[in-house]
Amino acid sequence: MDEALNYQAQAAAGYDGMFAQVTTHFAPILLRAARLAPEMHVLDIATGTGLVAEAALDMIGPRGRLTAADLSPAMAEKALDRLGQSGNVSVAVEDGQALSFPNASFDAVVCSLGLMFFPDPQRGLFEFHRVLRPGGRAAVSVNTVPERSYNTRVNLAIARYLPSLAEAASRVFSLGSELKLRSLFESANFRDVQITTETRTFKLPSFDTYFAPIEQGAGSPGQAFVSLPEFSRDAVREQIRRDLGDTGGPIEVEVEYRFASGLR
Repeated sequence: MDEALNYQAQAAAGYDGMFAQVTTHFAPILLRAARLAPEMHVLDIATGTGLVAEAALDMIGPRGRLTAADLSPAMAEKALDRLGQSGNVSVAVEDGQALSFPNASFDAVVCSLGLMFFPDPQRGLFEFHRVLRPGGRAAVSVNTVPERSYNTRVNLAIARYLPSLAEAASRVFSLGSELKLRSLFESANFRDVQITTETRTFKLPSFDTYFAPIEQGAGSPGQAFVSLPEFSRDAVREQIRRDLGDTGGPIEVEVEYRFASGLR
């Protein structure tokens, strides 16, 4: 059996420190794709630590309602820590392929960098369609290619030394094709399917600034990295350093996401 990427307690603990700046930059693009507006009832599935959900709260306002859900209890707990003070939020542990909510429960469904981890993304989209009210939209974001990813490129480097991770690491980029995304949405009976691509370059003061959270076990790449023997960790670090063009000073990391949305 292929090893799954780790989104449990240790991975969740360091997720924000590594990835928050990237998520918070792209979150508004995803939420605009879902056409969020005041007073909506929104489902954020695969919420992680609740970064996108927090941004959604600002758009739906105090009279809206937000349900943040994740398959990982550890991630859901982190989301509850972030969102629990808001009276119009509920946090749940949910399987995106078998949601517990009744038909037509939400005005919008959003899923940030989660759909490609579903064993059956098509089934997940059918569930998004089912729980949407007529006229509601679902919107997702996915990675495109390893060379334009922030941290998931590290999983591919690790997989050279941890072959059991190879299938899961490759799956991260499995929905990056515009044609693939459009086909999935249309097959799940969504209408008015729209696809956009956004790229941003993130500047960091040094390669060490970028890689330190991974060495500390943050996120799924960090948990896979710290499980390796020392010689393999050194080789992975060197490969990523070369890939990012480190010359001892500041580095730039180009990140590209594909966004897809469809109308119920």
